[in-house]
Amino acid sequence: MIERPRYLSKLVSKKQNGLIKIITGNRRCGKSYLLFNIYHEYLNSIGVQDSQIIELALDETANAKYRNPIELDKYIRELTKDTSVFYYVFLDEIQKVEDIQNPFVPDSDSKISFVDTVVGLMKLKNVDLYITGSNSKMLSSDIITEFRDRGDEVRVYPLSYKEFYDSFEGNKNRAWREYYTYGGMPLAATKKTPEEKSKYLQDLFTGTYIKDVLERHKINKDASDLEELLNVISSSIGSLTNPLNLANTFESVKHKKIDSETISSYLEYFRDAFLIDSAVRYNIKGKKYINTPLKYYFVDVGLRNARLNFRQQEENHIMENIIFNELKIRGFNVDVGVVEYNYKDAEGKSKRTQLEVDFVANKGNQRFYIQSALNIDSPEKKNQETNSLQRIDDSFKKIVVVKDDIEPWIDEKGIQYIGIQDFLLDEGFLR
Repeated sequence: MIERPRYLSKLVSKKQNGLIKIITGNRRCGKSYLLFNIYHEYLNSIGVQDSQIIELALDETANAKYRNPIELDKYIRELTKDTSVFYYVFLDEIQKVEDIQNPFVPDSDSKISFVDTVVGLMKLKNVDLYITGSNSKMLSSDIITEFRDRGDEVRVYPLSYKEFYDSFEGNKNRAWREYYTYGGMPLAATKKTPEEKSKYLQDLFTGTYIKDVLERHKINKDASDLEELLNVISSSIGSLTNPLNLANTFESVKHKKIDSETISSYLEYFRDAFLIDSAVRYNIKGKKYINTPLKYYFVDVGLRNARLNFRQQEENHIMENIIFNELKIRGFNVDVGVVEYNYKDAEGKSKRTQLEVDFVANKGNQRFYIQSALNIDSPEKKNQETNSLQRIDDSFKKIVVVKDDIEPWIDEKGIQYIGIQDFLLDEGFLR
């Protein structure tokens, strides 16, 4: 069993808090396993009996009756009617519950949905309620909005490198190659051969993720454009872009005309399905956001690589994507840093330019400036990678993460250097 201690700890901290625990994340990242196996075992370990844990998998045909929200409500209330007993209720694949016409007001457009059912069940004094789902109807951000202050979200990501490494049989170098090629989708990590891993990820992309987005947003004739946009984003992870730039790319390279508003909508669909994420630019000295262009990253690099049939394996871009995901997993808000400064050119004319910091990571009163670099094997390369960091005059920690397995060290300007694997495996480093 692959341990997921970070998420188990979150569930434990939210136990019996009176809210609906909503487990979200991209499909097949391990949400159901976390709840039905890992959390179930934890509850048993603290004395909760199996009879107190009600589990209902709504994707099973045997439970089709409970895809009606009224029948689901009746069923759970019947099972939990003994108020002297405290119950933990797990509803898996909650999106399978259909919206129905309210039978008590037949002449109106009033509907009853799973949201109505779970909000009602949440109010039972002897019930602690947990729900999870596995398609874009459940995973999209608008569901969280519907629950408003009655839901407590636990965002689950694919395996972090540490989670992957802790269950990997092999040395560190091989583990890193496997991870930056095939990513951290839990089932992919259990496959034995490259062919099995590749097929699983490609089938998951075409048969699950794209299908979900197309069905949810009723996209038919433009499906090829949406898929082509995924290819473009996959090819340019970590590059600054925006919908207008992408529209121009389609016209010049793909010889297709797609307006920027459509592209913007498609990008939002991908984000709602937790396939991609983005980072906006932040002017560090000016202390303000620059809304465009943005950088896009995949929630799992294995999915990104599968989308491109494993043709583009640029380790620098993949490493940057992995660092971005790691920071998000650790709960940081992540921006792209911009450092502006003035200088005089060879003719003595004043010029203004911008330097980039790959990531500005914020959490509470913590802030870290992080640069991703394949290597710093020459003074010129070291200066290139640290030029932006040297021009930040605050006291927050400045870090360069390199691919090489190096002994962590700090230079005379206070900039810290660490190898990628040590950075990913040492969760205490960012403190």
